[in-house]
Amino acid sequence: MEVEMKIRGLMMDPVTNMPIVILKDTGGTSILPIWVGVYEANAIALEIEKVVTPRPMTHDLIKTLLTGLHTGVRKIVVNELKDDTFYAVIWLEREGKLISVDSRPSDALAIALRLDCPIYVDDSVLQNSKMANTIADRVNNEELRRWLENLNDEDLGRYKM
Repeated sequence: MEVEMKIRGLMMDPVTNMPIVILKDTGGTSILPIWVGVYEANAIALEIEKVVTPRPMTHDLIKTLLTGLHTGVRKIVVNELKDDTFYAVIWLEREGKLISVDSRPSDALAIALRLDCPIYVDDSVLQNSKMANTIADRVNNEELRRWLENLNDEDLGRYKM
């Protein structure tokens, strides 16, 4: 089963100083943090903030290529968590045929934002995520629940990297 998610924001991990994309399900009960590289986080942040660059960035180029080839992106799915590494699939649709393309989640998310397509996470990934399990174990703590539900833009660093 796939759970529809939205990008809630970007923040810096205070321990590793690496960017984290925060996904939150549309029902608002599950969150999934995904650590990404600085360049990928920047690509996501640029699109969230609607910053126009003087020349196309890689994900903008991919959007232009897909559009030119009359190929849509049906959805992206974070479909696996193996050895603490997330995996994703971009589902393309061209001439009525579905094509799956292996992707890093950060690239899939950057493309999903640019093409306004849905983002899903496989339920098994949510179940296997150490962080999700840790949060799920503690979610009965009302204070933690309120904190997660009320994350605001300032808490998430306003997407700045």
